[in-house]
Amino acid sequence: MWRAVLHWTWDPAKAAANKRKHGVSFDLAAHALADPLAVTFLDPCPDEERWRTVCMPATAPTVVLFVIHTWPDDDLGRIISARDASPAERKAYEEG
Repeated sequence: MWRAVLHWTWDPAKAAANKRKHGVSFDLAAHALADPLAVTFLDPCPDEERWRTVCMPATAPTVVLFVIHTWPDDDLGRIISARDASPAERKAYEEG
């Protein structure tokens, strides 16, 4: 479960490429990661420990996002990727 206050960081070039490719800003993803109903699970990435979270930003309550990130350490996490959730991911979020 998330702690109350978290700060997110990201690579600016990666964020720009993500926005062009998926139409989702990492700033919006950071807001979505504060969702108390978020569903988080381990990403099977072999290179580093990272997580997948399906979440909804309070500022855009009709949007459900799929965000890949590191687990916050000392209240700081790194966003790696963000996109709109697929229908199956959205259903998993809605069903809790």
